[in-house]
Amino acid sequence: MDEAAGGDKKKKSGALMTIVAVAVVTLLGAGGGWFLGNMITPQIKAADEAKKAAEAGGEHGGKKEEGIPHIATEANGVVALEPITTNLAYPSESWIRLEVALAFNGPPELKMAEDVHQDILAYLRTVSLQQVEGPRGFQYLKEDIQERVDLRSEGRVSKVMFRTFVIE
Repeated sequence: MDEAAGGDKKKKSGALMTIVAVAVVTLLGAGGGWFLGNMITPQIKAADEAKKAAEAGGEHGGKKEEGIPHIATEANGVVALEPITTNLAYPSESWIRLEVALAFNGPPELKMAEDVHQDILAYLRTVSLQQVEGPRGFQYLKEDIQERVDLRSEGRVSKVMFRTFVIE
């Protein structure tokens, strides 16, 4: 009977040690979480206050910070065309969406940019999915569009810049 009592003490002390170890690890985890939370919270509050101040400045006539200025502006000789969305020639269930910008040699001509936009749209309606598959197909598409733009603009557009290209 003495041996049975000794076995129960070992079981109780083992269970007690496990409970103590779990409690210590839980307290360490909670303390670490509290510590890291207090380190991060002032940064979040400062960012929120800066955002609110910028929004308030913008609403009350103050100058709002915009960050990096956009490159595609008419002052820089770059005209971003409206997105082009059309279906492909084959399969006709496939759609293509393309956004391009034109870099002009000299001042941009908006009428010419619109003509180029319509020309690219008409060209994309003749393209099949097999023609634009893979990196080589995309490169050929870029070269074909650049060639069409060169012909339409008579050299006044130096580069066609692809902003987005999606096929669905």
